[in-house]
Amino acid sequence: MCIRDRFKGSIVALITPFKNNVLDQDKYASLIHHHIKNGTNGVVPAGTTGESPTLDHEEHKKVIEIAVKETNGKIPVIAGTGSNSTSEAIELSIHAEKTGANALLIVTPYYNKPTQEGLYQHYKAINDKVGIPIINYNIPPRSVVDMSVDTMARLFELKNIAGVKDATADLNRVDKQLKKMGPEFIQLSGEDGTALEFNLRGGVGCISVTANVAPKLCSDFQNASLSKNNSNLIAKAKEINKKLMPLHKSLFIESNPSPVKYAASLLNLSSEEVRLPLVKITEKTKKEVQKALKIAELL
Repeated sequence: MCIRDRFKGSIVALITPFKNNVLDQDKYASLIHHHIKNGTNGVVPAGTTGESPTLDHEEHKKVIEIAVKETNGKIPVIAGTGSNSTSEAIELSIHAEKTGANALLIVTPYYNKPTQEGLYQHYKAINDKVGIPIINYNIPPRSVVDMSVDTMARLFELKNIAGVKDATADLNRVDKQLKKMGPEFIQLSGEDGTALEFNLRGGVGCISVTANVAPKLCSDFQNASLSKNNSNLIAKAKEINKKLMPLHKSLFIESNPSPVKYAASLLNLSSEEVRLPLVKITEKTKKEVQKALKIAELL
């Protein structure tokens, strides 16, 4: 199986369940099995939705270890190992590879605002220390830096750079990246709400927040939306997308992952606990999340 076919479809950006502010390892393991059972095509531990900024180093490594153990080779683990410190990203990446992760998700360095050359050297340094695929995570709204298509093309020449999780919300980037790097460059959406159009333009899947609470619907949606030459399946994808759209929107009324953790708590998948500086969502937002879950027939 080529790399492109290994990392496609509905890939969940896993929440990290807490109990009294401590990692709930049992709940985390059961959550992963829930995804395997419901058709999720891959898991991302220790990403933004997994509250990686507030996990200490041992917890960060532990969630990746649990994900590798519980998936047991059934679906790929794309470990979140990014940092705005290159040496820290290298350390986390080496650990993830040794643990058995199938790939790495590396966010663009946030806060310190590197130039395009700085971005290139950051990813090259990580690339040179590992031997598994790297998915660049380009999310300008959070990292305040946008990796250009030209920089991605330079990085794609390196041995381990395999693709991008694109959370720019600019669908024209899909076309530009496809033209510049070709179909072997893996393009995964980082925006549930635009995932349909993303796939129709050449994307191969989504690293999804919504999949935390709607794994089967998200999996069915991805399978249908990737069947570009089958009009019946595209129609099915549009139907599921319409059903999920209120949920996509409600999960971002307040800062992610607070809304999706509340939704998960209603489905007994996790507590709604988040770590400061994040807080639980307001009663008004709770009503919107509940309404969206009902529209999606999940509640």
